[in-house]
Amino acid sequence: MGRRKVEIKRIEKKSSRQVTFSKRRNGLIEKARQLSILCESSVAVLVVSASGKLYDSSSGDK
Repeated sequence: MGRRKVEIKRIEKKSSRQVTFSKRRNGLIEKARQLSILCESSVAVLVVSASGKLYDSSSGDK
């Protein structure tokens, strides 16, 4: 059983849209962290929600 291709379009139901945003935001930040570790690079991610809330993540030299 494989994954099915997701059609990229706006999600009309507000609650479903928020859940998808949260899951994909966390996934994006995790992928950025993995890229930083694997490639020894500095990575920064900024995500702004529809309500204007800012989410940020960075990695690299400490």
